[in-house]
Amino acid sequence: MTRTARITGAAYLGLAVFGMLGFLIVRPALFSPDDAADTLAGITANHGLLQLGIALELLVVISQAVAAAGFFTLFLADRPGAGFAVGTFGMANAVLILGSSGLLAAALAVSRDASLAPGGDSAATVQLLFTLSMLAWKVGGVFFGLWLMPMGWFAISTGRFPRVLGILLVVGGVCYLASALLGAATDVPAGVLDLVTIPATVGELWMVGYLVVRGIRPAAA
Repeated sequence: MTRTARITGAAYLGLAVFGMLGFLIVRPALFSPDDAADTLAGITANHGLLQLGIALELLVVISQAVAAAGFFTLFLADRPGAGFAVGTFGMANAVLILGSSGLLAAALAVSRDASLAPGGDSAATVQLLFTLSMLAWKVGGVFFGLWLMPMGWFAISTGRFPRVLGILLVVGGVCYLASALLGAATDVPAGVLDLVTIPATVGELWMVGYLVVRGIRPAAA
């Protein structure tokens, strides 16, 4: 089980790293939320950067799928319900990010061939595709919050991870849900949403470190 835990932790770490590089670094360098022409110009001038962004999103999908399968395996014997929930919610979020990467690939195709854009308006079409991709990430936060809650419950109820870590994961899951709801349905500033997800970030980093370094505690007799 220790080997499985460490593989799961490495996949979870990959999810965090690839997500940060793609969503927080590559995407802002290409997408101008208020200027469709600028978005198209940025993509046209640097197709390679968008291709990197697509590859990073696909790596996020792969990492999350491996992590979800790993948590399912780790939790199955002690808490089958928690294992099924974490695996299902993790895979659901991976599917949404897979859709996001498809939208980015479509934006790349439109930037190269204006005939693909309705009415020949490449800028508006690319902007719409990027916006839909952003929304996929926002609503995907619901599944990301949902997968933290059974993860935390497993830690609390079995003692195979630190109890405080479990509590932090449950709180972080609730915060993720609040952030996803507020981000998708309101105009709350991004800075406020970032503050809401701090407990989740701390809990996830702790879980990644624990899995990679320690693995998982033995089951109680």
